[in-house]
Amino acid sequence: MVPSPSPPTRPRPSSGNVFGRIVLVLLLIVVVAAGAWGLGALNRRDAAPLGPPPFLVPIQDVSPGEAIPTNAAAPGTTQDANPLSEWATRVAAKTDIPVRALHAYAAADLTMQKEAPACRISWTTLAGIGRIESHHGNINGAKLQENGLPSRPIIGIPLDGSPGVKAINDTDGGRLDGDTTWDRAVGPMQFIPGTWNRWAKRAAADGQPADPQNIDDAALTAARYLCGAGARDLGTGQGWWAAVLTYNNSVEYGQNVFSGADAYARASTPQ
Repeated sequence: MVPSPSPPTRPRPSSGNVFGRIVLVLLLIVVVAAGAWGLGALNRRDAAPLGPPPFLVPIQDVSPGEAIPTNAAAPGTTQDANPLSEWATRVAAKTDIPVRALHAYAAADLTMQKEAPACRISWTTLAGIGRIESHHGNINGAKLQENGLPSRPIIGIPLDGSPGVKAINDTDGGRLDGDTTWDRAVGPMQFIPGTWNRWAKRAAADGQPADPQNIDDAALTAARYLCGAGARDLGTGQGWWAAVLTYNNSVEYGQNVFSGADAYARASTPQ
């Protein structure tokens, strides 16, 4: 019998080959890890908010009638020579108030200085209310446009007597709020139709009816309502709180308006 040939022997891997394989595996791990880190960094960068952080308003625990917010003069009431547009651009850069809304608040302030100087309402109080009611016309997907109107009408919930909601039956046939059963607050300053119909005033001298969705009309009407036909002095603690609590009879609401108005005044005052 012819003996079977022995199977060929395989060469043992040398220590150098083993080391090379280990190095290759480590390199692959490093490449994969680097790629994962880079992708994560890209995602983090894309998810990071763009632009400056939102304007922060510390809530102040102030009692009704105790004090008024810090005041800040509207353009044209100081020796500052900047026109309204320059003032609004400067203040907008320091707060989250759109330039277009600042125009409306300041214009209402200046109008009331002529029509009811004893009221002493400030644009900052109007801004404090606008911040809470609609974030200055930018709420629920709406965006305040250059023409003063939000990109979509701002209409509140039905005032149907639900928990925490006052029941107010329809007073305008749905003309302003589109609801023929219940009233709803409308516009960037959130007026209910009955209050709007009593105090509304057109800001532009164009002969058109006042529009609660228009930030100029809404701000001026809010100023007239707060001043109460000139019967209130918002330059005093008692007068300021009495006015704001007629807008919403809640101490928490008043403190929110106070805090916003105060923060806006401090931020807008040149240092």
